[in-house]
Amino acid sequence: MPTTKLQSDLLLLLAAVIWGFAFVAQRIGMDYVGPFTYNGVRFALGTVVLLPFLFRQASKSAPLIISTHPADRRKIIIGSLMTGLLLFGGVSLQQLGLQQTTAGKAGFITGLYVVFVPIVGLLFGQRSHLTMWLGAALSLTGLYLLSMTSGFTIEPGDKLVLYCAVVFTFHVLFIAWLSPMMNSYLLAIIQFTICALLNLVIAFAIEPVNLVSVMQAWLPIAYGGILSVGIAYTIQVVAQKTAHPAYASIILSLEAVFAVLGGWMILHEQFTLRMMTGCALMLVGMVVVQKKW
Repeated sequence: MPTTKLQSDLLLLLAAVIWGFAFVAQRIGMDYVGPFTYNGVRFALGTVVLLPFLFRQASKSAPLIISTHPADRRKIIIGSLMTGLLLFGGVSLQQLGLQQTTAGKAGFITGLYVVFVPIVGLLFGQRSHLTMWLGAALSLTGLYLLSMTSGFTIEPGDKLVLYCAVVFTFHVLFIAWLSPMMNSYLLAIIQFTICALLNLVIAFAIEPVNLVSVMQAWLPIAYGGILSVGIAYTIQVVAQKTAHPAYASIILSLEAVFAVLGGWMILHEQFTLRMMTGCALMLVGMVVVQKKW
């Protein structure tokens, strides 16, 4: 295995570990602050972490906007706003869902965007393949075993996280469309800033926001902001310079496994054999959907 490929694989695996354990940090953070306060502060912190990378790019005279055509600039402005809104919607639904479900289940259900992306891509003329439908079937079967009750209803928290996965699906598609037209760090900072501002506005409107509570939650906020939002995103950008997107998606989908491990190790979450089987089927489905045999 070439050194560059090994390095990219290890970086992607590190990002998956960080994002998986972030579900634990998100659960713990809400012991002290509301969901919108937590998201607002951590995305503001993540923005600050990324700023030096953007300044470094600018100091090298690297173009931050690839296209200078006025029509493309309008697309970039509108697209950047949409990515920020979609990111806000996704993380808000996820954080609200985590109030009513476990970190492990949330990790796996969120990971369904890996399956949803190629399915939604059909609407934009992208060709499908047999393994996509096989992967989708495996993932949906796993979701049933993981989240469905004996009364054939999905748990409220799981439903919110499922909606989150749908929103993230469109977020991924918007990023794929927009990223070739602008610098990755600039795009990240714009969407993180929008997400932080919207969360903080809602937090001050409906949640009891105070500095004492934020300081009590400093560790999960620092993990969510510095590691999950700032560093893990940068790791992904660096790693995907040499990793194939589909292959990278397979490694990154392992965040679901680390979410389960984190929930079990730190939060002492219990998983039945039925739930473990559901997790296994969803993980296999996430991998299968990226293959084209």
